[in-house]
Amino acid sequence: MSQEPQKDDELTADPTSPGSGMPLPGPIGSLGEELRTDVPIGSGMLADAIGGWRGIIDSSLPALVFVISYLATSQNLTVSIWCALGAGAVIAIWRILRKQSLQQVLGGFGGVALSAFIASRTGNAADFFLPGLLINMAYGVAFAVSNLVRWPLVGVGVGAATGDIAGWRSDPQLRRAYVIATWLWAGMFALKLAIQLPLYFAEMVGALGVAKIVLGWPLMLLVGLVTYRLVKPALADYHQRQEAAATSDPA
Repeated sequence: MSQEPQKDDELTADPTSPGSGMPLPGPIGSLGEELRTDVPIGSGMLADAIGGWRGIIDSSLPALVFVISYLATSQNLTVSIWCALGAGAVIAIWRILRKQSLQQVLGGFGGVALSAFIASRTGNAADFFLPGLLINMAYGVAFAVSNLVRWPLVGVGVGAATGDIAGWRSDPQLRRAYVIATWLWAGMFALKLAIQLPLYFAEMVGALGVAKIVLGWPLMLLVGLVTYRLVKPALADYHQRQEAAATSDPA
């Protein structure tokens, strides 16, 4: 007597799985949460998954305020820093009023405070963007290295969200999709650095602010959509093969 095929939620959310219910933070983990279901995704859904308007505001508003203040005050760094901190504080208060986690509040404001601190210590307005550049570099290296060691971060993130930490590594089709998607994310961070680093070294503060916004969430949303379209079919085929294998096993 054959066993009944396992359903997708049983395959992807096994409570005994090491990573079940514990997605990685950030956009990759959010994509993994979306990939748990078979509901077709739209750009609006994905935008909400990886931060939506909240993410755009958090990542762009303090930098935009800093650049506008810097240009409007004839490059007065002190005033610009305080304006950026004020924008960060408004966002933090808004988060608190919406009863979001303290970790989110501190993480968002902490990034603005760190940028302001570095710029104030060096006296170089371009250094306001240095933490972001270093974060992009770290992410880019992490995605590239994960592929080189054959543990693509997209696979790790989606696997953590779907409760299949390492099983996908034995499936060539799904593993290939994860590898390609991981290179896409590594390439995205490399593109950001290729455009922003020359602007940083040239101390073109206005252009740096524009580049940060344009190459921020809009680009991440585009890469997220491509990742979803690439991974979703491969993940669905992987689950079908699992179901077929379970059906063929003797009771």
